Amino acid sequence: MARRLALITGASAGIGAAFARIYAAHGYDVALTARRADKLTALAEEISLRSGVETLTVTADLADPAAPDAILAQLAAHGREVDALVNNAGYGLPGLYAETPWADQRDFIQVMLTAPSDLAHKVLPGMLARRFGRIVNVASLAGLMPGAAGHTLYAASKSYLVRFSQSLHLETQNTGVHVTALCPGFTYSEFHDVNHTRELVTRSTPDWLWLGADEVAANGYEAAEANRPVCVPGAPNKAIAALAKILPDEWLLALLASQGGRFRNTRA
Repeated sequence: MARRLALITGASAGIGAAFARIYAAHGYDVALTARRADKLTALAEEISLRSGVETLTVTADLADPAAPDAILAQLAAHGREVDALVNNAGYGLPGLYAETPWADQRDFIQVMLTAPSDLAHKVLPGMLARRFGRIVNVASLAGLMPGAAGHTLYAASKSYLVRFSQSLHLETQNTGVHVTALCPGFTYSEFHDVNHTRELVTRSTPDWLWLGADEVAANGYEAAEANRPVCVPGAPNKAIAALAKILPDEWLLALLASQGGRFRNTRA
């Protein structure tokens, strides 16, 4: 019997690469997609040698509305269907909303909201038919809190992924399909390097707030297997999420207004 296939977006580094290694270690073949072909090739070779599974790479930019169809078409050409989907691709877009070109915001929405929704919509019927599937939407602790100035659509997009995952979780009860929103806090990855906020964030946050990408991905995998709709990894993050539920929004907004500049870059 052919092994199941896990498709991971944004797989070239960080949480995405960690998910790829974890699914391969659990006997899945893995399909890796991201923009950087060299990184994907190196990771595919590493995983194949370590775990002995089949690895497929698809270089794609999810800012292109045609990318989800193109990715799945390449997998279909190899005779493969997606049994586990990890919607991990994402980034931060620094700057104030009015000062950021709409084209940049449009692409951000495409990558962060439309592409994961599109991929889930396309793979879900097959999962339901086979009565097995896993969908992990990598959201953020920011999606459980009010938005802050700068990176204006980031918290909004992550909140969307949380609510989307919760609804889909309810729709797939007793079908063999599990849906989870993973909500990490500060994570050691390339995320802050890409949006040039590494120095800003690391000098403003204590070490105990940070988790490794491997730990975050392991928490996400276990939550999906247990069919938990939302997973917040790490005790400090769980405490922050709990406080965000009980404190009035106006208190949290005041806190973010006074402290948000420590974590968010309002310059594009």
